[in-house]
Amino acid sequence: MSSHLRIPPRLVDGADRAVVSAQLGRTPQAMSRVAARCPFALPAVVETLPYDAGGRPFPTLFYLTCPTLVAAVSRLESSGGVQVWSARLAAEPALARAVRLAAAATRRRRGELVGRFALTMVDGGASLTTGVGGVGDVRAVKCLHAHVAHALARPGYTFGRAVLADVEAPWCADARCAAFVPSARAAP
Repeated sequence: MSSHLRIPPRLVDGADRAVVSAQLGRTPQAMSRVAARCPFALPAVVETLPYDAGGRPFPTLFYLTCPTLVAAVSRLESSGGVQVWSARLAAEPALARAVRLAAAATRRRRGELVGRFALTMVDGGASLTTGVGGVGDVRAVKCLHAHVAHALARPGYTFGRAVLADVEAPWCADARCAAFVPSARAAP
């Protein structure tokens, strides 16, 4: 008999899970917690487990769920934002340092989650070596969504905060995701 006890994941459940599922329009990856909320106190960012129940890797630690914010960041990306922020990352040592530190923190946290939840890893842990958004090269910007999510989950992340400041109209004005709360849907 093994002395190692498997601790079952304390996953996001209840109303938060219902809101996140509706925000995404699908069943979400396994989530350990809501990492940030919108101005209306609804889920905006979740912390996902690094591996699913089958041991397949999911490299994004902090995942944006707020549809308004996702759309706003997508607009920034589609208008050349990845190229702009890649250039800034290359030109500004303070931003590059912030990305390196965030990548190291991401690797540590994902490793902690694997241990805490005794997750199976079909890749032998290879995906745990990546940084923000699953990117292996800290000099590369692949997904602004991941950097914004990281900044909201970890407010001291200056690169992600700078990207977020560049996002136009990041939040809705009408708490539209409140309609996804189970009690709100049941009301007449």
